Formats: sequence, C-alpha cells, structure tokens
Amino acid sequence: MADTARLAINLATIREQCGLAEAIPLCARMGIRAVAPWRDQIAATGLRETRRLLRDWGLEVSSVCRGGMFPAAERTERRQRIDDNRRAIEEAATLGAPCLVLVCGGLPPGSKDLEGARHMVEDGIAEILEDAASAGVRLGIEPLHPMYTADRSVIVTLAQALDICDGLGSRAPVGVVLDVYHLWWDPDLPRQIERAGSRILGFHLCDWLVPTRDLLLDRGMMGDGVIDIPRIRGLVEAQDYRGWQEVEIFSARDWWRRPPEEVLRICIERHARHC
Repeated sequence: MADTARLAINLATIREQCGLAEAIPLCARMGIRAVAPWRDQIAATGLRETRRLLRDWGLEVSSVCRGGMFPAAERTERRQRIDDNRRAIEEAATLGAPCLVLVCGGLPPGSKDLEGARHMVEDGIAEILEDAASAGVRLGIEPLHPMYTADRSVIVTLAQALDICDGLGSRAPVGVVLDVYHLWWDPDLPRQIERAGSRILGFHLCDWLVPTRDLLLDRGMMGDGVIDIPRIRGLVEAQDYRGWQEVEIFSARDWWRRPPEEVLRICIERHARHC
C-alpha cells in the first residue's frame, strides 16, 4: 500500500474551486503535508503571500509547476522563454521547492521540424542549469503522453528525458518527473525507471479513464481507470525513491465541479486504497 504520509496534492486538482488562499489552509486542515502550486496560481496570490501561507500553515512544497516551453520560431521568443524559466527557478527557490517541473514544449507554430524542436529543448535546459544550481533547485523533465507532441511536449518518453539528462552530465541539477498518466502505456517503462535510478525527482498520480472524453481535461481519480498504479509505484520505489507521491488531476467534467473538501477527501482515500 502507498505511504499516506507521503501524499502531496498538486493544486491543479482543485484549481477551479479555489485559489491558494483557500487551498493551502484546506489542505493543511485535512492533514496533507505538501502541495505543488502552479505559477499562475502563485502570480494571482503573490509570491510573498504564497510563501507566508505555506509557512503559517506548515506545508512543504513538493514541486512548482511549471517551467519549460522552450521551442519557439524566433530567437527573440526563445530568449524570452529562457528568461521566464530563470524567473520560475527563482520562484521555486523562494518557496523552498526542491524541484521545478519542466513541461518542455511542442512544435513552434507552423513547424514540422520535430528534431529541431527537441534540440531547442536540450539547449534551453542547458542554458538554465547554472541558475538552477545556484538556487538549489533541481529541474525535473516531465515527459508527456505522445498525444501532446505537437502542442505541449516533444519529449514523450522517459527514455528521451533520460537521454537529455545523460547529455547534460552527471553533475547537472536535472532529473525526471514520472506521471503515470503520461507513461503507463510504455512497454519499456520498467527498464527506463531502473535507468533513471536516483534521478527520479517526482512521482505524479491520477488514472486513465475509458473512454477519455477530453485529451487534456479528463483525467481520472486513482482507481477509476486502467493504470496499474501499485505496479508502477513499486518500480519507482525499487530505485529508492522516497519522495512525495503527488496527485495531479485535470477534470473539467467531474472533479473540478465538486466541492474541494470532497475532492481532497477522496484523494486521501483513493491514495491509500489504490496507490
């Protein structure tokens, strides 16, 4: 069974019901020990106020979402995106987050150059390594499901993410974030998790519904879909991963329509039963 003391809530899970000023106290009152805020939520609340709320309610930050989105058609825009990643690193450091999650970015508009976009991702991460090292923040490359290749991430397998890590060197402050929603289908997943080893910086939980009604906004609660979460968790923990198990659910038709207290209660119950 999952270790419920390691349950964290990615605050996208209740983002439509409440902002950070409500979500942070609510999580704390329900016994959740760590949360992962998104940058737009931090901006809406204010970085200083977000830090105060976390401190006052005694919550840790499992990660900050998100950096990345490196590919762009023009050099000026690529530079702007790298600069934004530097700001994201500063925000993560201010909140005491050990990891900034990188959603690497899709093809630039009008482009069909997949390999070129992947090179932009590699180059972009390389440019911010020194900033991350100075801030004490590790960069977690999160491969997304292949259905997001065109618009969200040209890095779609754990093997590709690890290839980037290998190319940056063993001393680089970079690793991988494993989300079961994106990786459950991969027949090479066991071997790649073993390859990842100590470079696993985060582990995200939800489920894959059948049918899936929306490719982005119809993730399932753990236990409602087809992912063998305990098996994947076992593979991850065999690599001595003892970090947070972070529930991250985008659900426009279901969970975002429910009271946040109900959503969190069921997250806690399902994490104990199905993870």
